[in-house]
Amino acid sequence: MEKKDIKKVVLAYSGGLDTSIIIPWLKENYNNPEIICVSGNVGQADELDGLEEKAIKTGASKIYIEDITDEFVDDFIVPSLKAGAVYEEYLLGTSFARPVIAKRLVEIALKEGADAICHGCTGKGNDQVRFELTIKHFAPGMKVIAPWREWDIKSRDEEIDYAEAHNIPLKINRETNYSKDKNLWHLSHEGMDLENPANEPQYEKPGFLEMSVSPMQAPDIPTYVTIDFEKGAPVALDGKKMTAKEIILALNEIGGKNGIGILDIVENRLVGMKSRGIYETPGGSILYKAHAVLETICLDKLTAHKKAELALTYADLVYNGQWYTPLREALDAFVDKTQETVTGSVKLKLYKGNMINAGVTSPYSLYDEDLASFGESDYDQRDAEGFINLYGLPITVKAALNKKLGK
Repeated sequence: MEKKDIKKVVLAYSGGLDTSIIIPWLKENYNNPEIICVSGNVGQADELDGLEEKAIKTGASKIYIEDITDEFVDDFIVPSLKAGAVYEEYLLGTSFARPVIAKRLVEIALKEGADAICHGCTGKGNDQVRFELTIKHFAPGMKVIAPWREWDIKSRDEEIDYAEAHNIPLKINRETNYSKDKNLWHLSHEGMDLENPANEPQYEKPGFLEMSVSPMQAPDIPTYVTIDFEKGAPVALDGKKMTAKEIILALNEIGGKNGIGILDIVENRLVGMKSRGIYETPGGSILYKAHAVLETICLDKLTAHKKAELALTYADLVYNGQWYTPLREALDAFVDKTQETVTGSVKLKLYKGNMINAGVTSPYSLYDEDLASFGESDYDQRDAEGFINLYGLPITVKAALNKKLGK
């Protein structure tokens, strides 16, 4: 499709630096098309303030601000939690937010009769893949415009120059120009001094951390939390029934105050380079820890070990933008089967960035205190001799052969 033929564009709009300058850039470079902004509310809170006014003032004809937080939690976060999906310690906060946003983008683009969908992802990052694979799934013929792969702008400083030249208001300045992504699950920080892995993050600097405090600034007394799960999904906090979203938001407050869930990693991006980032995931870290503790008493060894293997595959799929694939659906079926008995309560002690197991119970517990006890039990320890002889038979046979061959 030629640029002149694109009359209406749906833009994934956050109001941040990238998407703020994309509106006038599209007007200048795509024959002044109508631009409809779509902001997917996945829990970025005050980042949505003033978004409608800003979008219209900078050239959009309208904006959709879509609350998709329930879908985000129930259809993306909870399945990933049950799967135990972790990518290189990263709890996938940006990764599983992109497909739910892109899905809504497509729905609105089709409803509005748009000729193209535009996003502000860079050509270096993972998000361009996550957005576009989702678009291909729901609208395989839709034109995608990715300005970072077209324009002459080469840095965030040049983006700020462009914004200032076009009188576009920004919430950042050159001194606080971290690249951030926020939703109800996490907040990421990239860029500036963090680009050098030798630099220590400024955790104690006011304003750097937003969901958490530095463990050094956390209270000197521990906080206890008890989380109830049913079939792998969180259903109650400290005895109070809540939705999964309510539990996450409550744990964000509790965990953040105790310095929980701060991660500094150099991760391997999908496009091949390494990238350094700081992640704040207070509530999510608590849920992952509690779920893992509960599984230790509810899953048998073979299932637990195979599930751990497949959790890596699940995490790769989410990180690499392959949510809408047959393999992810098949893995969900496997995970749901494993979670049938993952029901119970987990108590954790939170203290200065640490999550300490303080007790776990389940009606489906496979832990047998009598069998495991160092005291008297019905276990016949003489059975172990025959087991070891059979288990070690291949080693015995190989040793006999080695002796025969003179090795």
